[in-house]
Amino acid sequence: MDSSPLQNARYAYRPKLPAVFRGPVDRISPVLDAPAEPAIDRERLRSIFPLTYGKPGVTFTAGEAAGRREGKRLSVGVVLSGGPAPGGHNVIAGLFDGLKAGNPQSQLFGFRGGPGGLVQDKYLEIDAALVDGHRNTGGFDLIGSGRTKIETPEQFQAALSTARRHKLDAVVIVGGDDSNTNAALLAEYFAAVAAKEPGSAPITVVGVPKTIDGDLKNDSIEASFGFDTATKLYSELIGNVERDAASSRKYWHFIKLMGRSASHIALECAFQCRPNVTLVSEEVEARALSLRDIIEQVVRSVVGRSQKGEDFGVVLIPEGLIEFVPEVKLLIEEINDILVTGEHEFKALTSFVDHKAYIIERLTEPSARVYESLPRGIQEQLLWDRDPHGNVQVSRIETEKLIVDMVKARLADLADADAYRGKFDYQTHFFGYEGRCGFPSNFDADYCYSLGYTAYALIASGLTGYVASVRNLAEPAERWEAGGVPLVSMMNMERRQGADKPVIRKALVELDGPVFAQFASHREEWALSSDYRFPGPIQYFGPSEIVDRPTAILLLERAGRKAHSAPSAAIGRR
Repeated sequence: MDSSPLQNARYAYRPKLPAVFRGPVDRISPVLDAPAEPAIDRERLRSIFPLTYGKPGVTFTAGEAAGRREGKRLSVGVVLSGGPAPGGHNVIAGLFDGLKAGNPQSQLFGFRGGPGGLVQDKYLEIDAALVDGHRNTGGFDLIGSGRTKIETPEQFQAALSTARRHKLDAVVIVGGDDSNTNAALLAEYFAAVAAKEPGSAPITVVGVPKTIDGDLKNDSIEASFGFDTATKLYSELIGNVERDAASSRKYWHFIKLMGRSASHIALECAFQCRPNVTLVSEEVEARALSLRDIIEQVVRSVVGRSQKGEDFGVVLIPEGLIEFVPEVKLLIEEINDILVTGEHEFKALTSFVDHKAYIIERLTEPSARVYESLPRGIQEQLLWDRDPHGNVQVSRIETEKLIVDMVKARLADLADADAYRGKFDYQTHFFGYEGRCGFPSNFDADYCYSLGYTAYALIASGLTGYVASVRNLAEPAERWEAGGVPLVSMMNMERRQGADKPVIRKALVELDGPVFAQFASHREEWALSSDYRFPGPIQYFGPSEIVDRPTAILLLERAGRKAHSAPSAAIGRR
């Protein structure tokens, strides 16, 4: 393959590690904290996960030998699950290097195409040459990814058979909240099998937090990998659009940003670029804002800027916004239940007219009115097939075009009332897949490599049912803290596909937190301003304050933690 100059330079980059991993691996020691429990639904989760519930948190320090597997030849399988995120290859590289540092005879198997590869035993053995050809590169193409869920008894048994066929000591599942939920279920299954076989140790299962959406995080998981790179890539594009808008001075740009449920991507890009309007899904839900309310927010900026002679601007729209509008959220929940209970009847119908009639007959009256009020295109998109986890495929719902149509209609009403005399023209964009496979930023390259090494340390310590965690991420890498978080401690029960199921809770934007507070303090100013910010492309070479800088959200959250932990007297003086 003819590699680009940047590819060759990135192959040579050596990721930075936390201090605990910079010495011999036989000095990595797990320190166990107090048992960690879920915030809610404890008894129901305890009944589902009797063997992996209530595990302690783990922090790695330099000390005694890592545990019962220290120095042992290990066989480990790795699965990339769900959508790609920048840095996945470095997770594999960190895991591979950790295994080989522990014992050069250790083996790493990559299961092709996601969890389905584990079930179907589609694999390749990952060697040094393969790893070296993918270090610090984007994508998941080394072994591929997939969205298969391991959920039936036959699938669990097939995964066990595959693991035993390769004499695996552990399986590492790299994925988001749904994929790590699957990891928790697999860990419990392997533990239950071992419990029935005296003297048998369970196959270890370790998760790694991946999603560009930024919604797999908590006090111990400060960020999911890929978020840093994706938001930097989107911010570059948004900055370019802003410059174009200010140059041409004739278009409003409506930009939908990937992000599924949470608005973290939209907020990070807002801090980096200062667009005129940034919609926040969580605020829409908390304030019970209707579609009309959302449109009024956009229209105020359009009219206000037009009065200044600036008939242009930029609006950021989170991908999952439509699911947070209360009346639409209820509509989607009703449609989901109808599609589950009447799946075969619905699929037997062949036209949209028939599909629509089938749905309308079964909706409550308020939801039927909402559905009828939507443009036909949105009506069709709401009925499309769900993803394997039962979710609406929001990336395929053209929310940005719905908002444009409603803004146009409202501006026409204002023009008729002589309350708006401007000119409104627009462009729509969806920035999504462009951000999933870019060359990882230095931050993500370092973070992912550290996560892979942490996964190795958890395996070497015989710790199953954990997700790898690297904390203190707003500090230089040598001050990062590695450990593990019990997967079950992050879970709750949610309604999925017509049934209550255990899932890892999504971390949504906290409206009472420091990140949203900082945004809210500036948005009225940004609504009328053309003082856009242009972050430019990701930088890989140069001063650390440029190439290693974490996201604005990480920095704001660190400041919030420091303020929260400050003495009350100091807070009073502020």
